[in-house]
Amino acid sequence: MPSFDIVSEVDKTEVKNAVEQTNKEVGTRFDFKGSDARVEQSELVLTVHADNEFQVEQVQVILNTKLTKRGVDIKCLDISDTINKVSGNKVKRSCTVKIGVEMELAKKIVKVVKDSKLKAQASIQGDVVRITGGKRDDLQAVIQLVRSSITDFPLQYQNFRD
Repeated sequence: MPSFDIVSEVDKTEVKNAVEQTNKEVGTRFDFKGSDARVEQSELVLTVHADNEFQVEQVQVILNTKLTKRGVDIKCLDISDTINKVSGNKVKRSCTVKIGVEMELAKKIVKVVKDSKLKAQASIQGDVVRITGGKRDDLQAVIQLVRSSITDFPLQYQNFRD
């Protein structure tokens, strides 16, 4: 029976490279001269440090641009709304890189597939949604349906088997 998986993955090396490029650009820009603006990475948590809130916003824009250029969809970033004061007038903001299909989104995908009346079944397997169907054409129709209905989160379609 043909099947495929709906996943949400991010290339961790590309995220690391984007962080390094951001730090390099911040170090060479004139408007950040003498400031403590930088981006730190620990696994999938990115922390933007700067001297004031305006600089945090500017570094965030640079980081988003670098991530986009390296092929990482910035919809997978969970950017914190709060900017925390560190010491003195230094501030920081955290961003989390989301990996995997969250349970709410997985349930939404399953509901979309069931409501479509296509001959395909969806099942949640951890942070992956597996779609199985009778024919390849049905599965391709499911891919098109999910692409058109779920636009707020980056999804990839992998492991297509006949």
